[in-house]
Amino acid sequence: MTEEAQRPFVVPCRPLQLSAPWRWLAAGWRDVRRAPRLTAVFGAVIVLVSAAVSALAWELGRFALLALLLSGFVYVAPLIGVGLYSVSCALIAGREPRLRDSFTVARRVMGQAGIFALMQLVIILIWSRAGMMLTAFVPVDPGDHRALLEYLAIGSLIGAAFAAFTFAVSVVSLPLIAQRDVDMVTACVSSFNAVLRNKPVMLLWGAIIVVLTVIGFATVVGLGLVMPWLAYATYHAYRDTLDASDWPLQEGAAG
Repeated sequence: MTEEAQRPFVVPCRPLQLSAPWRWLAAGWRDVRRAPRLTAVFGAVIVLVSAAVSALAWELGRFALLALLLSGFVYVAPLIGVGLYSVSCALIAGREPRLRDSFTVARRVMGQAGIFALMQLVIILIWSRAGMMLTAFVPVDPGDHRALLEYLAIGSLIGAAFAAFTFAVSVVSLPLIAQRDVDMVTACVSSFNAVLRNKPVMLLWGAIIVVLTVIGFATVVGLGLVMPWLAYATYHAYRDTLDASDWPLQEGAAG
């Protein structure tokens, strides 16, 4: 049998302690301090892209154009994330992180990132359609506060389900393809499996991501610091969560 045929269907995961997310944040912050220039470069790009998407979405206000704009952002975002993961990867290997290396990694995983973006876009479109169906099947008359509460409760549950699924398939899948020669489907299934086997830890990690992201959006410029910090922390979360030693390393990646 070939080495590839002997590999498991999913990348094995490790049991995690509840304190793990705080350790990931600390490791991510160390990377921020060790690579301040690259962090600032990526942070500026994230702020500019986010501002541009928000401004165009506000200006256009049309669903078709907004969906097209959103699809582009969904594709670009993973590439930015992969570029940030390469910074942590270089630091772990004892190398000086370089912007050129980030571009190299992003080009290498562009095809896989495209598959990931397509998956995310399908989820977003189904999520949007579910919201339209909810509006059709749960009409709310003006002044009917009970119906409004029911509408909001059902909508929140639907939104939480889609958000949880999105988080589960993406939490460690992108760092995995940035370091190892793994296809996107295997990476997403492995990420989902890791979340199911470490539900309390991943629930805490998801809550931390939401809180820090909200803080970043509230301060706008804060996104330029919060997003790289979370990306670095996510790379350490991946290394702590998955045992991908059976899959070959990408060129230049640290073991």
